[in-house]
Amino acid sequence: MNNANPAVGLRTSVDEDGLNRSRHLTRIAEGAARAAGAPLLAAFRSEMTVDYKRDLHDVVTIHDRNAEALIRDFIFESEPNSAMLGEEGGQVGEGEIQWYVDPIDGTANFARGLAFWCVSIAAVEQGAVVAGVVYDPVADLLFSSDIRRSYLNGKVIASKSVSEESRATLITGYPVSRDFRLDGRVVALSRFGELVETFSTVRRPGSAALSIAHVAAGFVDAAAGFGVNAWDVAAATLILKNAGGRYQPLTLGKVPADSADYLCPGYLAYGAGADYPTLNRVAQAISDGRTARTPTP
Repeated sequence: MNNANPAVGLRTSVDEDGLNRSRHLTRIAEGAARAAGAPLLAAFRSEMTVDYKRDLHDVVTIHDRNAEALIRDFIFESEPNSAMLGEEGGQVGEGEIQWYVDPIDGTANFARGLAFWCVSIAAVEQGAVVAGVVYDPVADLLFSSDIRRSYLNGKVIASKSVSEESRATLITGYPVSRDFRLDGRVVALSRFGELVETFSTVRRPGSAALSIAHVAAGFVDAAAGFGVNAWDVAAATLILKNAGGRYQPLTLGKVPADSADYLCPGYLAYGAGADYPTLNRVAQAISDGRTARTPTP
């Protein structure tokens, strides 16, 4: 008598198919990131014209636009059944695979010659991130993840952290000028001061994707952001979670409570095993305050 459960074999087959599909998309993202990274690295620390989008704190260069076009062409040639949302060019295509692309996350750093910026590329199917790549061309660090594991330059990575926040290193962009407008300057600076006094080290390097990837690799213990977009974080969320870290999304009153984590405008990114009460409390206060000020539809 054959006691095998056919559903088990079917589930295994589907899982393997999904993994193979994920790996295929990850390879595309890796190829696109490296292809864009080469001309970006060549342009880094050269003379360049800087333009501004929303305000003087929101910069863009021709290299952002060129890199996004290169990535778009690479993706659509490799996988025609694609659609892409890029920071610079908006939504393009109508395929079933939705890509989220930030050609340079950390443009202000890139434009000034500060070596903390990256290329971020994620693939989403049926609402779930199935492939993610964050590439730092200056250090030649390629963080990537399929649906099973996360890697740094092809080697499996595991997130780690210290247990006490007083010994931990935190990366956060908070506060920036728009946080002053949203939360009030005195309140925002008071919250930042509390983090500085509590954590061993607080750094503000200026790239959400690369910051979260550093948490995934165990380079830092935690990261936090309160004004991100899907193209900033989609890839890094998968890399962090599959490295054993924890990604806690914050809606900040801007998206529905059941939104996918990569669509939420705020986040806490924790290394494996980390849970820092002061950071949780500050983040909750920011979230509650902004939610309370959000107009009711």
